[in-house]
Amino acid sequence: MKAVVNYEYGGPDVLKYTDYPDPVAGPGEVLVRVAAAGVNPIDIIERSGGIKDWRPELPDILGWDVAGTVLGLGPGAKGFSVGDRVLAWTYHTYAERCVVKAELLAKAPEGLELVAAAALPLVTITGSQLITVAAQPKAEQTVLVSGAFGGVGRSAVFTAKELGTRVVAGVLKRQLDSAKSLGADEVVALDDEGAMKNLAPVDVVANAVRGKTAEQLLGKVKPGGMFASVTGVPPNAKDFPSVRTVAFVSKQDADRLLHMANAVSAGKLVIPIDRRLPLKDAAEAHAALERGGIGKVLLLP
Repeated sequence: MKAVVNYEYGGPDVLKYTDYPDPVAGPGEVLVRVAAAGVNPIDIIERSGGIKDWRPELPDILGWDVAGTVLGLGPGAKGFSVGDRVLAWTYHTYAERCVVKAELLAKAPEGLELVAAAALPLVTITGSQLITVAAQPKAEQTVLVSGAFGGVGRSAVFTAKELGTRVVAGVLKRQLDSAKSLGADEVVALDDEGAMKNLAPVDVVANAVRGKTAEQLLGKVKPGGMFASVTGVPPNAKDFPSVRTVAFVSKQDADRLLHMANAVSAGKLVIPIDRRLPLKDAAEAHAALERGGIGKVLLLP
């Protein structure tokens, strides 16, 4: 099969589109023909060796998001049949084929385009779990979702509204008009000094941004409130001892993924796709993502 392989750590140019041995489904695993693989910021970290105590063994096939069709089942793999349309948060998806633990797979809803489904796994699970697992707001509370215009943020807004909370979507000034479609009760520009100053205290911040903005938002949480973050706890957390802080790391969850995929299929949640590129152009996809300011990028074998 063809795959994009990382033979050394470095910039986008280290990614090589090459022949690679076909994977074989082991016990409890499913072999999937890849329709598309999603590109995520974690892929850039993995490619560059950016976390010194987490460097995958090389050569390495990148990719955490996949949507495709079941080609075969390993011993003991249950719940799926050859030809099923599936999606998953798994690993080594920048390839024509990959193997996935059956327990991590979700069947793609009939109304969901299979290629587009590859945009969903990591961001929708993470955004949803940021609310349901980390923040755990009560229905009468106000939740501010920072980075609400991104895939994780959109998923957090959707989930918080499902729980019956009042949701404030924190975005950039240039996103204000478009962000009205997110379904939040209020939209605020987090890069507008006046808007931040006038922002009323909230019960919960579900945070998906870094730097100064994250630090400022800590000061907007009511005493006894929660600051749950997928980007780590800001360094000034010690200045707000009355605020509970959680550095949240999401986990694979096929049931949650199916729930979010159904929401997308029904038009209740939108995860924008910026571009679809051939798998061989993975280096271009990484370079575009590193420049920032774009939606999801998909790689198609």
